[in-house]
Amino acid sequence: MAKTRFTVLMFLCISLGFSLYANGSQESSNSFQVWHYESETGAMGKAWAEAMRQFEETHPGVTLDFEEKGFEQIRQTAGMVLNSKEAPTILEYNKGNATAGLLSSQGLLTDLSSVAQERGWDDILGSSLALTSRYSDGVMGSGNLYGVTNYGEYVMVYYNKDMFKKQGVKVPKTLAEFEAVMDKFAASGITPLATAGAEYPAQQVFYELVLSQANTKWLRSYQLYEGDVNFKGKEFTYGANKMVEWMDKGYMSPDAVSMKAEDMGLAFEGGTNPIMISGSWWFGRFMEEITDFDWGVFIFPGNQFHPGSGGNLWIVPEGASNKELAYDFIDITLQQDVQTLLGNAGGIPINADLTQIKDPKIKELIAGFNAIIDKDGLAFYPDWPVPGYYDTLVAEVQNLMSQDKSVDEVLSSLSEAYYNR
Repeated sequence: MAKTRFTVLMFLCISLGFSLYANGSQESSNSFQVWHYESETGAMGKAWAEAMRQFEETHPGVTLDFEEKGFEQIRQTAGMVLNSKEAPTILEYNKGNATAGLLSSQGLLTDLSSVAQERGWDDILGSSLALTSRYSDGVMGSGNLYGVTNYGEYVMVYYNKDMFKKQGVKVPKTLAEFEAVMDKFAASGITPLATAGAEYPAQQVFYELVLSQANTKWLRSYQLYEGDVNFKGKEFTYGANKMVEWMDKGYMSPDAVSMKAEDMGLAFEGGTNPIMISGSWWFGRFMEEITDFDWGVFIFPGNQFHPGSGGNLWIVPEGASNKELAYDFIDITLQQDVQTLLGNAGGIPINADLTQIKDPKIKELIAGFNAIIDKDGLAFYPDWPVPGYYDTLVAEVQNLMSQDKSVDEVLSSLSEAYYNR
């Protein structure tokens, strides 16, 4: 059995581009390694490129080595890599109990609490955005600071304005109006909603529908373990039944069951589907790549709560040798000039000079985030509560879409995985 485990581990490392056993630390005294998974054409990718340029300019004796990784690549291997000598000096990582929380509880992340106070990061983040950076025994929401976010994000509805105009439909204000819009497209032979069952997008659609029935008590019970969660209650039952209904009505294509996030984005960009429900991380890319139709965004109609949070975290491995360099880099990413660049590129900055952001589309994006914040409506993400829950949600939401399982069977599986954490 041990040999089998070793073989599987080696295969994973090789296939994902990591070496389990290095001859020595990846770092030397004048080296600095950065890993992140942002698109170079996206807002964060552009901002981090500028931060790396400034880092090299202000640290002439240091060699910066940047490696672009995939989201899934880091998600699947972070625990293994951070426990080896292949860990970089700093990397981008997802927040939540199942990810940063789990690694912090395993002693793999540097506690940044005192550094954040010394360098003023606390003042920039505030308590709300820092919530997803703090963990106590692996549970998010309080405790020491194990990461730093430097942008906001939320899930919204992207829509093709030209296709809406052609169908004679307007931006909906309620869920019923939203379904009426999708009925109109479906009746015209157009599948309205681009999504992807094989990765995170479809579970975010499911979560939006669940949240349409949720209140603050339910949300805190589900995300922060402050009470029991009934998976056969109205929230999850409504969301699951709606997913099945939306498939039956042709709002989503049967092909979407096996599609990935990139397929979804390309379908929206290509005008195949007029609507896409996903995160603000697509915004900057769409600003650059969509040139043949007009598009806009609105928040999911009728909901108080929406998937969203402070953005992904910069984390510093506990075993990193040059931690001061990582702290210098975080300083630069939080500078107002880099934050303003992030905003003008289509991101949601947390320390920008807002008078320098002129694009009305970007102002619309930031206004949506502020509207959610004003209602205390950030609901985090559905896979955060439990390590490994992302894969469970992908599989069970696919089962809803394909109807390979009944709603009752899917909810039982979600409940079992949640309570066996």
